[in-house]
Amino acid sequence: MSALPLAVTRRRRRSVRHTLDLRVSPYAYVAPFFLLFCAFGLFPLVYTAWVSLHEWTLLSDTQEFIGLGNYATLLADPYFWNATFNTLSIGVLSTVPQLLLAIWLAHLLNRRLRFQTLFRISLLLPNVTSVVAVVVIFSQLFGRDFGLINWVLSWFGVGTVDWAAGTATSHVALSVMIMWRWTGYNALIFLAAMQAVPRELYEAATIDGASGFRQLRSITIPMIRPTIIFVVIVSTIGAMQIIAEPMLFGQSSGGGGGIATGGPDRQFQTLALFVYEQGFANSTFDFGYASAASWLMFLAVVIVAGINFLISRRVRGGVV
Repeated sequence: MSALPLAVTRRRRRSVRHTLDLRVSPYAYVAPFFLLFCAFGLFPLVYTAWVSLHEWTLLSDTQEFIGLGNYATLLADPYFWNATFNTLSIGVLSTVPQLLLAIWLAHLLNRRLRFQTLFRISLLLPNVTSVVAVVVIFSQLFGRDFGLINWVLSWFGVGTVDWAAGTATSHVALSVMIMWRWTGYNALIFLAAMQAVPRELYEAATIDGASGFRQLRSITIPMIRPTIIFVVIVSTIGAMQIIAEPMLFGQSSGGGGGIATGGPDRQFQTLALFVYEQGFANSTFDFGYASAASWLMFLAVVIVAGINFLISRRVRGGVV
């Protein structure tokens, strides 16, 4: 008789352990991520917001609370709006052709080709190349006196172009660098989505006499639309954070200006470069002002992410 209560007790203990394992263990598995996110993501974000409300410089021992003063000054700063325009211009010039080319390359690689693996690896090579090496090489290609681009343009009667001196020309040069680095990467994402499209749809379209371009437009693009939206939003967010290319381009091209000014006339200074200039390149090391600019960038990213969520949900509803 005494063995029965003991067996029941053991069974209850096992049941409790099993219940705890089902309910608690998932949180234990994801806890390391949230701990790291709070330490290196959430805390810096909240602390930056606090710093943006102060007159906070490294040259002063006191930090005066000024509320939204930094934001008011920032919105009236022409350099901030110049950096905003440059960021949007470079983002559009690099993102739109990049995504169109990536879809076309993915469509080509989605066919039965020889050496498919070699081609796919080659697409990823520009992305793993050091950004410093990329900017140095392209700065030489876009050189004013001995650049290869100007040499080719001279065949068509185009005079010498100082790519780093003008606003439009510098944006084009930087956009080409960004396109070269990220087109192959995005093409592989599109290719992975295309692999999930049923082959029967292409076979039926081929029997109906549809060309390759018609299949791309009528079958491939509608089927991978959620992936296209994802890549567009991620590329847009990445374009808002461009800093390495303009910083190194200004130094490699010899266009003059400081390392963070984006040229002598700030013709290719981006928002990220503007934040770096205010926080680290200026003699005042104005962290409060730089934090305010960072938060405005963050709010823009949140707005874009929200639009992405709404569009993705609508697309999924339409597909279903």
